[in-house]
Amino acid sequence: MSHFEPNEYVNYEKLEKNISIVRKRLDRPLTLSEKIVYGHLDDPAKQEIERGKTYLRLRPDRVAMQDATAQMAMLQFISSGLPKVAVPSTIHCDHLIEAQSGGEKDLKRAKDINQEVYNFLSTAGAKYGVGFWKPGSGIIHQIILENYSYPGVMLIGTDSHTPNGGGLGGICIGVGGADAVDVMAGIPWELKCPKVIGVKLTGRLSGWTSPKDVILKVAGILTVKGGTGAIIEYHGPGVDSISCTGMATICNMGAEIGATTSIFPYNERMKKYLGKTGRADIAALADEFKQHLVPDSGCQYDQVIEINLSELKPHINGPFTPDLAHSVSDIGAVAEKEGWPVDIRVGLIGSCTNSSYEDMGRSAAVAKQALAHGLKCKSMFTITPGSEQIRATIERDGYAKILREVGGIVLANACGPCIGQWDRKDIKKGEKNTIVTSYNRNFTGRNDANPETHAFVTSPEIVTALSIAGTLKFNPETDYLTGADGKKFKLEAPDADELPKLEFDPGQDTYQYPPKDGSGQRVDVSPTSQRLQLLEPFDKWDGKDLEDMLILIKVKGKCTTDHISAAGPWLKFRGHLDNISNNLLIGAINIENGKANSVRNALTQEFGPVPDTARYYKKMGVKWAVIGDENYGEGSSREHAALEPRHLGGRVIITKSFARIHETNLKKQGLLPLTFADPADYNKIHPVDKLSIVGLKDFAPGKPLKCIIKHPNGSQETIMLNHTFNESQIEWFQAGSALNRMKELQQKSS
Repeated sequence: MSHFEPNEYVNYEKLEKNISIVRKRLDRPLTLSEKIVYGHLDDPAKQEIERGKTYLRLRPDRVAMQDATAQMAMLQFISSGLPKVAVPSTIHCDHLIEAQSGGEKDLKRAKDINQEVYNFLSTAGAKYGVGFWKPGSGIIHQIILENYSYPGVMLIGTDSHTPNGGGLGGICIGVGGADAVDVMAGIPWELKCPKVIGVKLTGRLSGWTSPKDVILKVAGILTVKGGTGAIIEYHGPGVDSISCTGMATICNMGAEIGATTSIFPYNERMKKYLGKTGRADIAALADEFKQHLVPDSGCQYDQVIEINLSELKPHINGPFTPDLAHSVSDIGAVAEKEGWPVDIRVGLIGSCTNSSYEDMGRSAAVAKQALAHGLKCKSMFTITPGSEQIRATIERDGYAKILREVGGIVLANACGPCIGQWDRKDIKKGEKNTIVTSYNRNFTGRNDANPETHAFVTSPEIVTALSIAGTLKFNPETDYLTGADGKKFKLEAPDADELPKLEFDPGQDTYQYPPKDGSGQRVDVSPTSQRLQLLEPFDKWDGKDLEDMLILIKVKGKCTTDHISAAGPWLKFRGHLDNISNNLLIGAINIENGKANSVRNALTQEFGPVPDTARYYKKMGVKWAVIGDENYGEGSSREHAALEPRHLGGRVIITKSFARIHETNLKKQGLLPLTFADPADYNKIHPVDKLSIVGLKDFAPGKPLKCIIKHPNGSQETIMLNHTFNESQIEWFQAGSALNRMKELQQKSS
């Protein structure tokens, strides 16, 4: 399975056996997604299978966790009382390194500041059998692609961009920490049987058009919620014109359309990448079982989108949402019309989406042309290598030198500005400005905590070209630059090797193997720590209806997990539930006054911060609810966005619709995520109302719940609320959380 785990093996025989059982039952051609998902069923002979409806019980092959979410995941695993993880698992230190002055200094500073957290993750990994990738090793998804993903694998990761591994033909799904705990505990993992959206690719990529443009185009078509509950399966003759790492880029950003995951069929580009990353033996085995790693001829998709790569133009999406798609040729005029700043303050390339060897090579090819004409970047310019292996290899092959010479700063092998870990100094908060990135998300304030930063996402080579020109009004396909000699010149479309001619340079050894027996390892959590806190079980359901709940906030418009539980400076509290709960919903807009982090306390009638109000209600023993809009909880997989409302006394979240991961996370922590049977009923609830959820004693799958709205004038009205709970998930609610239910079952079995 990986050279880091010599005793864990790829099991295509089991995959083949399960697929055979399901194929006989369904008696129809299967999509690739179905083959791999159904190939990991716990009970393929009896599992009810209906796309978009039934819940599947699955046995993933492995788990991966990034350091910001691993803290809570490992704290929950410790609470389970189990001695060791049941499947191969890894922790990756990539989220806690803040970009300030450059890679080496920033890494040293992060190690000092986060020593307590890194020590906890390192010792917890050693005790419970989890591999540990030290800070500086790289971004989790690049490490997975280089070492752990392979055709046919089912991997779950505590980060929403885990689907990156689909570039190597795996079903890789982003989840919350509680889901990871289930798999690490050896419990079948539940997933609603996904629909399958087929994206047929024809033609060939060429010129300035890149793999990033494929997903930017798809995002424009499907929007941020169009992929919810579905796997995006790419197929067709155009697939072979995309490199393996390019396919990973496309799968990575599928998270931005709400997709469960995305995947490409096994082909020669994947085989080439496996060979170059020291896994030719896996490629040879995949060749033997290839019929199970591609879709069946004649398989049916729930929806089909067709994109001709030969006609696809370079795209740039934004600002403030990743599905607002524009062609690069149009963005300058659109920006001027909309009043968006056209001058680019900073260009940033890298991130888990676009930090491959090919990405760096194409960006360097653009930069080299500018240097040949005596130009450097007019905008600030940063480069984030995806892994230590990428960093070492681009240093050896000269790409890093070219990117520095054009004005770039090479940051640490980490997430950095992509997740808000950016100590930005060139502007003041509230200053209107534009940045262009090769990242995946561009929600308000995500990169630098400035709500006036207009962030656009595009390919690394377009970012580089725009940073050299310094303006959104530049189209590298048609426009000219003026060299230092006063002569005009046009940038040629970049070309670069998808893989190095020599072998990859692995750089420094940053992996810590777990010992064979970690039972004697101490894992210390100080009771006075401000960074880490052992978890206390949530209270069980008392068997009664939820009556006269106050409304903490009625949210207006988009509410991502960044709005619910901000990242950036709050990342340092990801292992301390009480401290991080002080950021609960501080980014959400209150419909009552149009402000963020300002809500009416229904008991005092005073306006104050959301977390303070929630704490006051909890202190007074009052239950509360949140009212949300469409696609509530889109974005990151962070389960803190579910843990925090539960910790501060929340009981119900009622919305028009939920993003998949967040809805599951809420269920796992014993909350009730409910949706309006009639979305127009959102308008019937006012922030000053009281709500009662009745009929919980008869809570059952598929049965709507009744909500009584009590208005301040004494009048009442009743609306119906839908839910997606199955029987085991109802047991999570009744037990107080999925973790509580796990412990109940352990006690019964023992």
